[in-house]
Amino acid sequence: MKGGTRTDMDLSQYTLFITANLPYILAVLTILIFIALIIFISVSIKMSRLNKRYRKMMFGMENANIESLLLKHIEEVRQAVTKVKNLDEKCRHLDVVTTTAIQNLGIVRFNAFEDTGSDLSFALALLDQNKNGVVLSSIYGRNESRVYAKPILDGQSTYHLTAEEKAALSKSLEKNHK
Repeated sequence: MKGGTRTDMDLSQYTLFITANLPYILAVLTILIFIALIIFISVSIKMSRLNKRYRKMMFGMENANIESLLLKHIEEVRQAVTKVKNLDEKCRHLDVVTTTAIQNLGIVRFNAFEDTGSDLSFALALLDQNKNGVVLSSIYGRNESRVYAKPILDGQSTYHLTAEEKAALSKSLEKNHK
């Protein structure tokens, strides 16, 4: 090891290597700096977008705790779900009730007796969605009035129906099909 130490020799070789390849090393460093700049700009844009979303989300929520807000909203959603379930049950119950409620009626007015002036007698058919119900008939006379009720099951009666009662039943059944 004449003239110097081994580390001095290694250092001089590195210096010669760097000096000989300085343009290439500078080009590589410039490219790396350019790539770092692009990455920085990309991250900066993403952070700006996130910051805008955060400000939009927190608008009007000064000193608010996000956890408490989320818990409050979760409780509100649970209450809404409970209300929807209750309304669903009520709707189902109303569906059952409405199928048996009177939905269709047919009425025919007529003159039962020639000696009474106008159409004071009537036949009234009252049916539910299942074509079940009753036909009411009122026969009006000068000295008396009578009312008859005949049950209807599936659009038919087991009792004899007059022409007026049949007409009222037909009108009611027509409305049942609409």
